[in-house]
Amino acid sequence: MRPPIASLVILLLVVAALTVIGLDGVHAAPVPQAVSNGEQQIAADTAQSMRTAIDAEASTVRRTASAYPATSTSTPVTTLKALTSARKAVLGSVLLDRHTGSLLAAGGRTVPLAGLNAARSASGAVPPRLVTSGGSPQLLYFARLTLPAQQEDPDQDYQAPNRPDRQWLLVVSEALPAVAAYGDGRTAEVLDASGTALATAVHGNASPGTADSGLSAAAARAAHGSGTGTDASGSLLGDATGSRRTVAGWAQVASTTGPGDTDHLGLVVLTSRAVPATATTADYSRFALEAAGSLAGVALLLGLALYFSVQRPLLRLYLSAGRLARGATQDWPTASAELSRPVPVHGFGELARIGRALDSLRRQLLGESGPEDFPARRGPGYRALAVLGVVVLACWAVPMVFLLNRVDTVTAVPAPVIADQQARTEIASGRIRQSLNQSYTDLTAAAGGLPGRSRAAQTAVLRRALADHKQYRSLYLLDRSGGITLRVGGTPLRTRVHVPDGGGITTVNTSGRIPAIAAYTQVRAVRGKARAAGVVLFGEIDVKALNSVLPRPKLGSVWVTDGHEKVLAASVGYQAFQSLPDPGLTRLARSTQSAPGTAGTATSAVHLTSSGPSVDAAAPLAQSGPTARLGWHVVTAEPAAALQIPAVQAEQRTMLAGILGLAVGAACLGWLHVVVVRPLRAVAVLVERLAGGDRRTVLHPVNHDEIGSVTRSLELIRQALAERDRAARPGPAAVPSQPLRENTLQR
Repeated sequence: MRPPIASLVILLLVVAALTVIGLDGVHAAPVPQAVSNGEQQIAADTAQSMRTAIDAEASTVRRTASAYPATSTSTPVTTLKALTSARKAVLGSVLLDRHTGSLLAAGGRTVPLAGLNAARSASGAVPPRLVTSGGSPQLLYFARLTLPAQQEDPDQDYQAPNRPDRQWLLVVSEALPAVAAYGDGRTAEVLDASGTALATAVHGNASPGTADSGLSAAAARAAHGSGTGTDASGSLLGDATGSRRTVAGWAQVASTTGPGDTDHLGLVVLTSRAVPATATTADYSRFALEAAGSLAGVALLLGLALYFSVQRPLLRLYLSAGRLARGATQDWPTASAELSRPVPVHGFGELARIGRALDSLRRQLLGESGPEDFPARRGPGYRALAVLGVVVLACWAVPMVFLLNRVDTVTAVPAPVIADQQARTEIASGRIRQSLNQSYTDLTAAAGGLPGRSRAAQTAVLRRALADHKQYRSLYLLDRSGGITLRVGGTPLRTRVHVPDGGGITTVNTSGRIPAIAAYTQVRAVRGKARAAGVVLFGEIDVKALNSVLPRPKLGSVWVTDGHEKVLAASVGYQAFQSLPDPGLTRLARSTQSAPGTAGTATSAVHLTSSGPSVDAAAPLAQSGPTARLGWHVVTAEPAAALQIPAVQAEQRTMLAGILGLAVGAACLGWLHVVVVRPLRAVAVLVERLAGGDRRTVLHPVNHDEIGSVTRSLELIRQALAERDRAARPGPAAVPSQPLRENTLQR
């Protein structure tokens, strides 16, 4: 019986200590930590978008160079023109000899090659390089080309075996990817390693320039301190202007999964925004001490009550039962000493019943009385004491769970946090749009290599495209009737048989286990060349590749829905074409007014769910490009409990303390009921039957504890009384036991 009582007191004191620790750390600063964290995540999301754009461009340059059908007659001028003429983003380009570094061909603007050693790039992929030309930052992308040795005489088929292949290095100069600022009043900058701004974007009425507050230099120092080649991020606090203060976030443009193309560029994204600073701060230390003190008092009160009403009386009863058992089994002089003392009745309920019955058994052993009847109606027992203990704990826990430190759902979440969720949803929409647009661009490039080739060559083109672009699960050509004429990859999921015009992104099924999202483009006929096997090239996008783009830290759950708010992709588990999990999210998606053909507007709100307030936002997927006509949405939901909002943290931790206190108390009191109260009730019934004359029911101890010892003592008493009864009956077999015989002679 000691472990449940001791555990109850100790665990309740632990809960009290956790209450102090949990609530003492909640402080409402002038700028909530959730706002700083949100700005940090916005900077990290923006940096990821820039990193994805640079990685995609570097891969495209290398892939274009590796797919170039070089021949022994290819010249530097024709090769450079073929590699760059179709790319509008190229500012300038050159071909260099990889062994000597000499210039072979140039096109467009002058490419700054100062400090470039072509010979060192002979092996391995060359990462992009950041340069400045004419005061504007540019990125140099590199790709290696290996061409057959050029024949001395084009009319001769013989090629000297000792002539080596030509090794060239393609260098392409492009502008730095544009940085976008999301959210009214936000400024986004791209910094180099020294903290110099390379590009700036402003949305709405932006805060004062971050250069004046020194945030650019501070962000560069913080990024340098975190090391290169990491995706480190952080937040900074800038100057205060009146009742507003600048909050900034920074993030390195570097790979998250190992060495990448952007690791050595030293680029840092800095976002900043002026937010209202709260004039009053909240401190929950006093409340924590009061709540913990009251729980400690309840724990000590319950411990003392159980000690004096259960533990001590039960120990005395255990000693009395052992004394009676010794008196019933030993010789008369010793038995008389053990049985002469009355059994004290301690406690109430079951212990009092057992004590009165034991005293009746003592008198029966002495022969002073016979079996006694005990009243059927009994007063409250120890079960009522356990229930009372739970009620006392509930008086502390229920206000903690339902009343104290409660916050208003609407006003609990600061407005900047809601705005940050909306901005991050817009960034997520741009990231998904970027992925789908890249899929469409890659498919268009593959379609350009189909006309004029044999069916086997077209199959090889599609297989190479499928191998180069992992987001596709299947590529196939359709004829004008909608039939598949050529396919590579997995079995198509399409159920809609249609031959669309133009190109873009669409869905090719409306039901099933997996949503089928596909990019499509027309296969143009080239005059004088054979037609392709089909008129439209479809590339079904693996939904897993799209799902992998969605998760971001502290963004919560992300869904991509079609124009009817049916889920197509998500960062959490979902069923294809299901509705959004909450009606509030559906209403939020519809409120964006992003019907097909319209731009739409992002929106956000706080909704009360079964698990607490949730910060939700929705944004149209695209306002232009291949996905603009779809009317798709991106919807996000982040529980407010996951954000570091002081009021919400205090409410959640107060509720948690109440739940823990009630759970611990109920568990320990339930444990006490199982190992003490319930066995006591059973023993009370048995001992009253034994005192009432039942000598046939054998008493088996169930547990090896105090109550089990009492049961064993009662069994010895039962055997002694049964033997006395047999001795009292006339007959040759009646031989009274020695203690009872001596007792009879004495009387």
